[in-house]
Amino acid sequence: MPELPEVEVVRRGLERWVAGRTVAEVEVLHPRAVRRHLAGGADFALRLRGQRIGTARRRGKYLWLPLEGEPLAVLGHLGMSGQLLVQPEAAPDEKHLRVRLRFTDSISGSAAGGPGTELRFVDQRTFGGLSLHDTTPDGLPDVIAHIARDPLDEAFDDAAFHTALRLRRTTIKRALLDQSLISGVGNIYADEALWRSRLHYDRPTANLTRPRSTELLGHVRDVMNAALAVGGTSFDSLYVNVNGESGYFDRSLDAYGREGEPCGRCGTAMRRRPWMNRSSYFCPRCQRPPRITA
Repeated sequence: MPELPEVEVVRRGLERWVAGRTVAEVEVLHPRAVRRHLAGGADFALRLRGQRIGTARRRGKYLWLPLEGEPLAVLGHLGMSGQLLVQPEAAPDEKHLRVRLRFTDSISGSAAGGPGTELRFVDQRTFGGLSLHDTTPDGLPDVIAHIARDPLDEAFDDAAFHTALRLRRTTIKRALLDQSLISGVGNIYADEALWRSRLHYDRPTANLTRPRSTELLGHVRDVMNAALAVGGTSFDSLYVNVNGESGYFDRSLDAYGREGEPCGRCGTAMRRRPWMNRSSYFCPRCQRPPRITA
């Protein structure tokens, strides 16, 4: 599933190509793509028609398009293979095209996003989708109001995060992936930040000092910003930006996916261990496991 940098890359593309445009027509081509819109595809299309799209927003891995003048937003969930693409209307339909949004300015021939462009939701595995939701007073879709702020959010509270870590009494990687504590961090960037911090993924949070948690947050932010600078991480063709382009941060990873390769700091062979139906990648020398106390 895309993590914060990949979703932010998509959000920026939508901000450039879709914001300010008015929906002329919505075509739902597969019911699973709008299954989270409980009223169904016909209602989804009807309620979007004539609406003006605001500036795309994001919290963590969640992305939405607010509707101007309405306490409503289209929430986009990319799942494992979802793509939001801005395409020329004349472009052939993608094999796994699920939803199409056409805009009034395209029909008139003077689209703000380029003459004759439309927004397409493409999803090979159909785990993602689009849905329409009421928004809270601060503009979040109500179904994600419980999601914590992400580390790139200016309002993220570092001190509160440290306190929560100490009280949660869990392990550090579990905490990083807890979206009610800190949003947007997934398996890839957790492993990268932990490698940079020289912390083992099973390190207990209860005894993590404030300087260490501050250092960890700094590395989380650094690795995400580095990924953003090159368009995110793409391991296959399923993650792309709105123009269909892949990211290149996979070429700069220090930990994730590097089992058996030398650690970039000490040269020790990197290891992989099964972890919560995922894998954790780490250096056994730089990231020593915690001591087990009786």
